[in-house]
Amino acid sequence: MNHVAIATNDLAKATALYRDTLGGRVSAPVAQPEHGVTTVFVELPGAKIELLSPLGEASPIANFLRRNPEGGVHHLCFEVTDILAARDRLTAGGARVLGEIKTGAHGKPVLFLHPKDFGGVLIELEQT
Repeated sequence: MNHVAIATNDLAKATALYRDTLGGRVSAPVAQPEHGVTTVFVELPGAKIELLSPLGEASPIANFLRRNPEGGVHHLCFEVTDILAARDRLTAGGARVLGEIKTGAHGKPVLFLHPKDFGGVLIELEQT
């Protein structure tokens, strides 16, 4: 697993919570216009968390937050060595890919898998 992504309406408040309360090491906020979000990465012992805040009203995170005003877990990200091979294997097994492969927050290829195919959980794959 690479990280757990948490959506929030208040990125500064969430960043302070993970930094000051849990002692996490946090990155500076980075706008990701291709994905419609601003991200902050939090490193804790044994865990990485991605805080997501909407970058505009058209952001998929804005839609998520309208349904979940308090925020919450948005997706799980897993590492794969070959994103094309992983996509092909998963789609052959019936999983649905959402959109095209894009460059993710770490500058690596990513894709998302439909939450209805994974027990209601949105899955991100990131090529290592």
